[in-house]
Amino acid sequence: MIVTGASRGIGAATARLAASRGYAVCVNYRNNAEAAEAVVAEIAGSGSRAIAVQGDVAVESDVLRLFETVDDALGPLTALVNNAGILEHHMRLVDMTVDRFQRVFETNITGSFLCAREAVRRMSTRNGGRGGAIVNVSSMAARLGAPDEYVDYAASKGAIDTMTVGLAKEVAAEGIRVNAVRPGVIYTDIHASGGEPDRVERVKDMVPMKRGGQPEEVAAAILWLISEEASYSTGTFIDVSGGR
Repeated sequence: MIVTGASRGIGAATARLAASRGYAVCVNYRNNAEAAEAVVAEIAGSGSRAIAVQGDVAVESDVLRLFETVDDALGPLTALVNNAGILEHHMRLVDMTVDRFQRVFETNITGSFLCAREAVRRMSTRNGGRGGAIVNVSSMAARLGAPDEYVDYAASKGAIDTMTVGLAKEVAAEGIRVNAVRPGVIYTDIHASGGEPDRVERVKDMVPMKRGGQPEEVAAAILWLISEEASYSTGTFIDVSGGR
């Protein structure tokens, strides 16, 4: 399994849970090598196999190197979790720059498309593969819009929702299932990127369950979608949002 953006938060929780269920895991990261290696060490300490591979998913050459490294080090790919994503400081759209749009869209949209492409090339029975599963990490922002905060991030996740549906139909007869999870407000470091590290505490009372979610709760949904228990599910979504 490849988990992109797996040095922290939902990605790290997914990598740890996948390893505990028998997957050899690639912990992809962009910048934080120390955090990625810590996840790998934790997995190795439990007797499972993992590697850390640096790569910016927005850069095609990095994505190609990531997948080729996994081919050589871990063997045939059976699962991809498109988790890597960024958001920037919250503001109204009228104040956003084109550079910001490009950064957010290149990572969140182009990066997911590139990784999905490489996964399909390897897993598709049409290409001699053995099938597999892709889970895209979207966001409840895709449905709620994130007004006054990060409409650009929400729009990028809307694109991921559409890609999930279209790609699922495209490769359903080739042994590949494509699904997505939509996390709500989850306790991760990503909120600091938006300028509000304590955002979950501020908005949790808007959630019907009156609390923020944990990365492990999202990871559990991801691993279910990858598992054979979800063998007849493709092009579908699990909202992990406390009812919001």
